[in-house]
Amino acid sequence: MVFLLIIADDFTGALDTGVQFAAHGIRTRVVVEPDVDFNAHEAKVLVVDTETRHLPASQAYGVVAKLTGRAQSAGVSYIYKKTDSALRGNIGAELSALLRASGCRYLPFLPAFPQTGRITRGGVHYVDGVPVTESPFGIDPFDPVKHSVVTDLIAQQCDLPVRSFPALAAGDRVPQDEGIMVFDASDDADLYSTGCQLLDHGGLHIMAGCAGFGAVLPELLGIAAETHRTLPKLDPRLLVVCGSVNPITLAQLDRAENAGFTRLRLTPDQKLEPGYWQSKEGREELTRIGEMLAANPHCIIDTNDPGGNRPTADYAARLGIDRETLRVRIAGSLGHLVGEIFPSPSLGTLLLTGGDTLLQCMSCVGVRELEPLCELENGVVLASFTHNGCTRHVITKSGGFGQESLLTDLAARIARH
Repeated sequence: MVFLLIIADDFTGALDTGVQFAAHGIRTRVVVEPDVDFNAHEAKVLVVDTETRHLPASQAYGVVAKLTGRAQSAGVSYIYKKTDSALRGNIGAELSALLRASGCRYLPFLPAFPQTGRITRGGVHYVDGVPVTESPFGIDPFDPVKHSVVTDLIAQQCDLPVRSFPALAAGDRVPQDEGIMVFDASDDADLYSTGCQLLDHGGLHIMAGCAGFGAVLPELLGIAAETHRTLPKLDPRLLVVCGSVNPITLAQLDRAENAGFTRLRLTPDQKLEPGYWQSKEGREELTRIGEMLAANPHCIIDTNDPGGNRPTADYAARLGIDRETLRVRIAGSLGHLVGEIFPSPSLGTLLLTGGDTLLQCMSCVGVRELEPLCELENGVVLASFTHNGCTRHVITKSGGFGQESLLTDLAARIARH
């Protein structure tokens, strides 16, 4: 019986929250299936990736409202709306959908993820010490964050009452406001103490936040461990497949290339021409990629152009495609590429960065469910899946997570283990 349902809007976010439970030995599954059959899952924690981040707000509302209603009918004890830790996506629409569909009076929202430098203070959301709109997420080419004041961001898509509150400590009066309540948090202690007060004074049947608040929920909700997790032995060969344009990831790629990783940048036609990998030219390129993997232990396949993405933008303009189509085609091309090279014995350990990239790559391989195992770094998740009867592993991360040396550090760690 599913005890806790986590509703995420993208695949990497689903994993970085689900792993908070898996790391405690709690059986957790991540699925890409909004119409999931709750009775078919034995996992105590079920994470559903609704793929609603880039949908129109009204459609995202409908998907979350329907899933919430079905969870209520199935008797799920707790529902957690996982949001992006940098506040991207249809946050206002999805929070209001959860609140209205649940029939509850209020929805507590704790958006901070202190372990990755993302905190909420005075109702303002900060990333590494600056308001989120002044961070790289404020200039995201596909989903720029336009408000640092969390209540303003929610109100843009929501007509419910929304108010901001400081973190709660033992003995503090717990607000009883109707609507969405946004709580500050500067560290994990703030998240836990606020959660305790809320749980003791009205319960947490519904709640919202990112992986930060998710990390305190196993203890807060008293979910017992079921298994003991150990890090599996991974192939020391590492292939990084990058579909992210986040400057944090770009710095990681540059650092890895300078340290000896072999880097292949896909050309605009490889990324944007439908059916490229099935063409004669594409098949020849796949052969060269296979040779690259066989000859080099650490490789990168990157969708970013050298010196910026102007060549790809110009190519897209000549094709007459808009920014959303650009995003979908690039992710789809990466998915087909990974699907083609997946059977190669030279593939090694696969690291995928970016939610769109992960979704398309797994879809082209034929995988719709992952089991998170552990975090290798904050926000960097090791997961397993079954393919053709064999257990395989994949490392995933959002584009905005990790220190500059992340890829080289991971390669060294995998080799040592």
